[in-house]
Amino acid sequence: MTTEAGLTTITAMGKTAQAAARSLGRSPTEARNKALIRLAYFLEQDREELLEANAEDYEEADAEGTTDAFLDRMLLTPGRLDAMAKDVRNIAELADPLGETIESRVLPNGLSLEKKRVPLGVIASIYESRPNVTIDIAALCLKSGNACILRGGKETVRSNVELVKLIHRGLSEAGLDPKSVQYIDNPDRSLVDQLLQMKDYVSLLVPRGGPALINSVAEKATMPVVTGGVGVCHTYVDESADTGMASEIIFNAKVQRPTVCNALDTVLVHAEAAPRCLPPVAVRLAEAGVELRCDQRALAILGPEPLGSVVPAREEDWGQEYLSLTAAVRVVDSLEDALEHIEIYGSGHSDAIVTEDPAAAERFLAEVDSCTVYVNASTRFTDGGQFGFGAEVGISTQKFHARGPMGLRELTSYKWLARGTGQVRE
Repeated sequence: MTTEAGLTTITAMGKTAQAAARSLGRSPTEARNKALIRLAYFLEQDREELLEANAEDYEEADAEGTTDAFLDRMLLTPGRLDAMAKDVRNIAELADPLGETIESRVLPNGLSLEKKRVPLGVIASIYESRPNVTIDIAALCLKSGNACILRGGKETVRSNVELVKLIHRGLSEAGLDPKSVQYIDNPDRSLVDQLLQMKDYVSLLVPRGGPALINSVAEKATMPVVTGGVGVCHTYVDESADTGMASEIIFNAKVQRPTVCNALDTVLVHAEAAPRCLPPVAVRLAEAGVELRCDQRALAILGPEPLGSVVPAREEDWGQEYLSLTAAVRVVDSLEDALEHIEIYGSGHSDAIVTEDPAAAERFLAEVDSCTVYVNASTRFTDGGQFGFGAEVGISTQKFHARGPMGLRELTSYKWLARGTGQVRE
């Protein structure tokens, strides 16, 4: 952890993390699991100072005029801490990826080859607002034998410092090096620039936040970067869709937690389904306080006196990640038009079709180029915990190394083990 005097430099943190990663990667599964189990216990039982620190962060951000969506993302409650503890325990219960044999073969010359999973080394993450990310990344890194260097937003620095204290306690009680998890608590932005240059010590960098943060990190980083997390998520209601199912899926995707990246942003409705589907969907969303930004065809169907907050859509409303109780609505003439809209305005995150037509479903699955594509289900399931990974380091919308929610296996590489009996190459 950086000190107020600045005596611990970012480079020194990198060297320390690299040394810790070597010992952590060789540690027994039981020790890593114990560290996680103890961390889960602390999140449940020793949370008073953590909640006090989070309250200070929240009050300061609120006084500065921070948006409601941002405040919701940074808030910790007893219920959210219980959920975090549950996720940590779930990670502890997962199979250890280290040492897993991915494939093996014996060559004609008798040389035996085995492909085994190994840690990446040191993973760094720069992220905004959500303190639960500190726990998610640290827990997954520990389980997969990777050290990590974390840099959360200045808005939640008090919360993150308290969380890292709990992580260190868990590591110490398990006999593991507390420096396996390090946190940059100094808000000086120049430290981030230094971190982005540490390719000799950091194996992978994962930014989590808005487009500005992600693009800046991707441009400046000298080490590999996994980008993603910006979610412009669509739900397309096909001509054959069941109205009740469509209403349930859209409501859940938009309202269940609107401030996260897998929440619904745009509803596309087939022209044949719009007259029967749009009115009940609009009424239900209006009751939840959702503002609908509709194209002219949707406005005509909803009538001159639409329920709730319904306004005309502007061009910039398409392709917008709202992170709030706002959604865009567009009527399209065909599945082809829906696919074209998603191609133009989507972010490659999560998109869904509601349909009773198997051919339409399969075409949507085949042609939508997003990390997760759904048939008759809410986009809110794009999540490491929901996918059975325990948690996630991030959601990758790129195609190299990892795509979608990143769990334990996405934090590993592999090496080839070759066993011979004196073979030489001719």
